[in-house]
Amino acid sequence: MNLNILHDVTFYALYAALALAVFVAIERLIFFSTTSRRTKELENAVEHGAAPSAALINGENVAARGAKHMLERLPGVKSRHDLEDLSEEVFIDARTAFTKHLWILDTIVTASPLLGLLGTILGIIETFTALARSGISDPSGVSAGIGTALFATALGISVALFGLLFFNSFQERIDRLSDQMKVLILRLSSLKPMA
Repeated sequence: MNLNILHDVTFYALYAALALAVFVAIERLIFFSTTSRRTKELENAVEHGAAPSAALINGENVAARGAKHMLERLPGVKSRHDLEDLSEEVFIDARTAFTKHLWILDTIVTASPLLGLLGTILGIIETFTALARSGISDPSGVSAGIGTALFATALGISVALFGLLFFNSFQERIDRLSDQMKVLILRLSSLKPMA
């Protein structure tokens, strides 16, 4: 079995993980910024007890979709229990959209150091195999092989740190957006007077 190929595959996997982490990070940054802005607009529109305009609730944004769903179902609500169920349904739908794709970052954060360690082990095995074949005739070749092997660990840790930075940042943004969504739901709920 050629360990050199496996060693190269770990590098490619780490580069692919980094590219995927960058893609998810950019997508979530755009999602969170537009969702936060749209939720704030809806909150402000409902703040004074009036239903938001059709322009605000017609859209593919999570907050707009939730507000539209709630406003459509609000006239049919007969009891406080029904209102609580509707509010919870809208919140769960929003929370699910908030956490979408974060499992990818979580997996990258967990797997990258392990892939880096695997690359290091395979590289060192490869270096020792080459040493066993040819002896220590070229010490610079041995140190270059070990340096390449250790680069896999450094790359794995770097990819994990990059993913962890964004993962933790997104968790904090999810908490803030969840609070904004709760406020929006409460304001929309107040549009339905209860007996």
